[in-house]
Amino acid sequence: MEQVISSLDLGVIALYFVIVLLLGFWAARKTSTSDDLFLGGRSLTWGFIGLSLFASNISSTTIIGLTGAAYSSGIVQSVYEWISGIPLIIAAFIFVPLYLNAQITTIPEFLAKRFDRRSQVFFSVVTIVTSIMVETAGGLYAGAIVLKTFFPDLVIWQAAIGLALFAGIYTAFGGLKAVVYTDSLQAVVLIVGSSILTYILFEKIDFSIETMLAAAPEGHFSIYRPLDDATLPWPGLFLGVPLLGFWYWSTNQYIVQRILGAKDVKHARWGVLLGGFLKLIPLFIMVIPGAMAISLYSGIENPDMVYPTIVLKALPAGLVGLVLAGLISAIMSSVDSTLNSSSTLVVVDFIQPRYPNLNQQEILKYGRIVTFILMIIAALWAPMIQNFGGLWMYLQQMYTIFVPPIVVLFLVGVFDKKGNAHGAFMTLVLGTFLGISLFVLHQTNVWPIHFIITAGIVVGICTLIFMGISRMSPPPTQEVIEKYTFKKELIYQENEGLAWYQNYQYWALLLFFCIVALFFLLFK
Repeated sequence: MEQVISSLDLGVIALYFVIVLLLGFWAARKTSTSDDLFLGGRSLTWGFIGLSLFASNISSTTIIGLTGAAYSSGIVQSVYEWISGIPLIIAAFIFVPLYLNAQITTIPEFLAKRFDRRSQVFFSVVTIVTSIMVETAGGLYAGAIVLKTFFPDLVIWQAAIGLALFAGIYTAFGGLKAVVYTDSLQAVVLIVGSSILTYILFEKIDFSIETMLAAAPEGHFSIYRPLDDATLPWPGLFLGVPLLGFWYWSTNQYIVQRILGAKDVKHARWGVLLGGFLKLIPLFIMVIPGAMAISLYSGIENPDMVYPTIVLKALPAGLVGLVLAGLISAIMSSVDSTLNSSSTLVVVDFIQPRYPNLNQQEILKYGRIVTFILMIIAALWAPMIQNFGGLWMYLQQMYTIFVPPIVVLFLVGVFDKKGNAHGAFMTLVLGTFLGISLFVLHQTNVWPIHFIITAGIVVGICTLIFMGISRMSPPPTQEVIEKYTFKKELIYQENEGLAWYQNYQYWALLLFFCIVALFFLLFK
């Protein structure tokens, strides 16, 4: 019999919406400058940063996409989640102090300081397009699927517009502070709801790990996959996944923006590492339930329907509302973050340079207008995602087109002191063209190599392009090298004289050991 949503469930969901709106409008009252709108007044503390990092990332890529992937092809794609700690550790050691010392509002601004305006504009455009067409639209599509599962009469595009409007209102008026505060609430709701659901599913199989393993196909609980695997062949674990992770956690505006709004380097580092530890959780409360569902609810053809189906069939009346609120929380946390970061990019990287005399009120007005425009674009594109063979695959394929040259400009650019503006711009142009070309060839079966391995290959080629072209012209000035490239002092900045439990290096080491332990446990 189909589960009927009770009045209590609807009450829980309504309460969630009310609290989120109240938080958003409370933050809006404290938003009076561009720094408030875009960076939360540069006053964010580590707890809010870590929770917001977790909630912003955990949206469409995890609840719907990753759980569906665990059901259909195994837990291999969970590696995208728990290996996130590696790029976050790199960010804590190197990029957090580099970014905060540069006093930037957007990540493309760093490229303008390290290289030139051309790289800033190119990267900003790519980031805006991918944020709106991939992340925001993906979040809205996932949310629409969830709501349609519980309310079958809903139309996908109508649900997407409704979700976009809700997130757009508090984001446009409350800015990053509203995003971070609501994200923190959403992270708690998400973890609690998912944990309850996991417990109930585990209870249904009598807490028997053997039952769970026996019901799954061979290799379902291993991250090792052969070279011809369509999901994630094993070379991709080393060639592609870490590089995509670095781009996402260290150079992606919608993630890094809350780091740029940190109170200081210490809080930024602690928040980053808290986010890394929280990213270990989805394996246990989101991925494993997807795999457990094989023994409980077989025959689900659409991977994107796995998590909603589990909620509908496994939970008693009353708990459906809590978990559904968690699902909607996940969707909102991604949508609000991408809307805020994209509007920041448009205003800071394009509108302000063109109109340098804008006052604070005019900047706020532009930021809010842009947020609503981008919200509409994402809502209109969201229904198209259903044509890309599943949400998770759509996201990953889109990333591998644009990410490789960006990874090189940051990961190589901050170490190669001879890397210059011309080398950076040509790397962006040629690398993006190469990525698009190989993507098209892959779709037509001319290039048979898996897209995640292709990403690693393109990063290697882009590195050669960047270093080679840079050496054909003079290196950057000594001032640029001093301010915007790596030096050993960055690792120790604001970390001297702290108690051991405040020393980020110890926590980074513990996080690294946890990731290595998971890798050896699952690589079998």
